[in-house]
Amino acid sequence: MSSSEQATTIARDYYNSTDADRFYASVWGGEDIHVGMYRDANEPIRDASHRTVRYLCERLSNLNANSRVLDIGSGYGGAARHLAQTYGCHVTCLNLSDVENERNRELNEQAGLTDQIDVLDGRFESVPCDDASFDILWSQDAILHSGDRQQVFQEVHRILRHTGLFVMTDPMKSDTCPQEVLQPILDRLHLSDLSSPATYQGYAAELGWIDRGFHQRTEDLVRHYSNVLRRTSELEPDLQQEISPEYITRMKRGLQYWIDGGSNGHLTWGVFLFEKP
Repeated sequence: MSSSEQATTIARDYYNSTDADRFYASVWGGEDIHVGMYRDANEPIRDASHRTVRYLCERLSNLNANSRVLDIGSGYGGAARHLAQTYGCHVTCLNLSDVENERNRELNEQAGLTDQIDVLDGRFESVPCDDASFDILWSQDAILHSGDRQQVFQEVHRILRHTGLFVMTDPMKSDTCPQEVLQPILDRLHLSDLSSPATYQGYAAELGWIDRGFHQRTEDLVRHYSNVLRRTSELEPDLQQEISPEYITRMKRGLQYWIDGGSNGHLTWGVFLFEKP
């Protein structure tokens, strides 16, 4: 098994686990699994996460009913439903978790969006879609789980149409992060490294893409994981009825790593926008 396939297996097993599914559905709100943009420190995670989706949409100039969008690492499909409901476009969700994909399909059916949203099981290193078949590629906090992130960018390049846009977010190491401080996070995620903003911008430059700007928002990373940790602690007695105590303990420890790393300037997060010429 290659390192890329091994990373896929680890991520799939994790997100398919009952503990993970129940945690994200309960604490994150069941629609989105990504960093939120907060109006204030006490805003619900679900609302802040949805604001991130709206923020990404605002960065896209060409969203309309004719747009074909692919969301790679789509989780529960909250972004896809917003895109379909707000802009009328057709969205394809690609995700490696069977459990998340099933919940995505159920929520799409409840919303009456099954004709506008397709949900595919698969890896974003090998996307089961034709060349030049999408106007927009979308990804939120998913590519870090890949064992070959450069290959993900190459797949995005393959399936994007001429003048297509790629909007993405990801938790990253900062461009100046000392490698040794990352180990606790890497061990928890079973990764060998994290990318930095410069890494992703370098992949894009090699493909000849136009960089439409990186909006760095490290403060949202810190606030988001702080809120998730606070909410987890508040709900812990109830969560332990459905989620193993070991999982909760590991999750709280991992959240603190992200908070400390962002506060110390070792970790960052933000929104990229690239254009394929």
